[in-house]
Amino acid sequence: MNTSLLPLFVAVPLVAAGALIVPKGPLWVRRALLLAPSAAALLAATWLLWLTRDGAVFAHNVGLWQDGIAIPFVVDVFSALMLWTTSLLALVCSVFAIATGDDRQPFFATLVLVLTAGVSGALLTGDIFNMFVFIEVMLLPSYGLLAMLGVLGRLRGGRIYVTVNLLTSTIFLAGVALVYAAAGTVHLGELAGSAKENPTVAVGMGVVILALSIKAAVVPVHGWLTRTYPAASPAVTALFSGLHTKVAIYAIYRLYALVFDGDAKFLWIGVVAFTLTMLIGVMGAVGENTTRSILVFHMISQIGYILLGVALFTEFGLMAGIFYLIHHMIVKASLFLSTGAIEHTYGTGALDRLGGIAKREPLLALVFMGAALSLAGLPPFSGFVAKLTLVMAAVEDAQWTAVAVMIAVSLITLMSMLKIWGGVFWGQEPPPDDRGAPAKAGENGSVTTGTRTQPKIRTALLVPGLILTATTLGIGLGAQVLLDLSAQAAAGLLDTSGYVEAVLGR
Repeated sequence: MNTSLLPLFVAVPLVAAGALIVPKGPLWVRRALLLAPSAAALLAATWLLWLTRDGAVFAHNVGLWQDGIAIPFVVDVFSALMLWTTSLLALVCSVFAIATGDDRQPFFATLVLVLTAGVSGALLTGDIFNMFVFIEVMLLPSYGLLAMLGVLGRLRGGRIYVTVNLLTSTIFLAGVALVYAAAGTVHLGELAGSAKENPTVAVGMGVVILALSIKAAVVPVHGWLTRTYPAASPAVTALFSGLHTKVAIYAIYRLYALVFDGDAKFLWIGVVAFTLTMLIGVMGAVGENTTRSILVFHMISQIGYILLGVALFTEFGLMAGIFYLIHHMIVKASLFLSTGAIEHTYGTGALDRLGGIAKREPLLALVFMGAALSLAGLPPFSGFVAKLTLVMAAVEDAQWTAVAVMIAVSLITLMSMLKIWGGVFWGQEPPPDDRGAPAKAGENGSVTTGTRTQPKIRTALLVPGLILTATTLGIGLGAQVLLDLSAQAAAGLLDTSGYVEAVLGR
């Protein structure tokens, strides 16, 4: 392949973002500029998946400068999988934002495009300093998106988000500096396996992984997530859920495999931390009474599942963790979008102010229930395959406590999804005075129930969640395709020689 095309994953959305800053044009042009880069990236990522499916790795040094000066872009099947999924989510969440009217806010499209450029750069970069830079490119527009759209508490949530991420970025940069001081390089190809040989590099990379763990919302550094994500608009929450923490998780997988070479003596720390993350996240959801707060706590819990794969660091464990990562990104975004359609229409996500929606919105009920069952790990959805393979990997590694926690957490997750179902979809309609006013009553259709007129959720709000729920069903029914790709990605993490050779150009 022509590897010089790899930087276009970053350049195209940045150029589109720049075009949207110029004087305001027709709305359809602005929306086309918002959607086109993600659609193009989705097609390109599909092509990269095909090229890397057999373990091939491609790299390009921007400007063709020498190693250590150039910005290296590297793609293997793992990064191609992540590019495909993040592009899909960016596209679907942008469609939802258009349906809700969020895209009409000044600079919304520009901020989203800069965010996606940062995500692509972080997934493709081949050195840890540029990973830091691209993560910052990803975070800067997020501050604006969080403050621009959401509930009344968004400014408070924005302050927490900014403060935590500035502190975390400082920790990350300190770790990078320590690695450079010890090894004289931040190039991933040159750092391969160095943490096993150089204790100072191990400490520096440990600091970097600590910063990434905060960004991934691993217990006990998870509290910022539950206080910020529910404050954003539904479209932004869904977008963040599929991109922000997942880039940090990807980086943890990549860096531990490359720099630590999967060093077994540190894995017990991950098993303990990620098992606690599963348990504490799901227990936090038990006491919540709004759809989004419940889903955010479950998001933390599921992060524990995903990262357990790297803590096992076996071929089966890594495969299961990567499969779980892709599954979770799709399912969680679907849940945020389906409940976001309710919030946008009814003006609330509180369980005690909603009810009986399944009778009026059977398609929405089907979309939500499909994603909820997948999250809980029931067949025939992708969640069943994800949890089954991860449990089998933990059994293979004799991690019996983790196995017991995974099974218990799955049951509590199912109960929480039934809690949302009973309160929002199946319960009795509350009295008129208890229901939140429609978010934009003038734009919503309506249906008459008895003597009361109820808002009708528009089809445009249903389609994004429907696409993602259909995707999780498709992955579940044809799981072997993603299992094969995940297995190839796991093999590349266990044997990093192909990645190292490609990024070093040797």
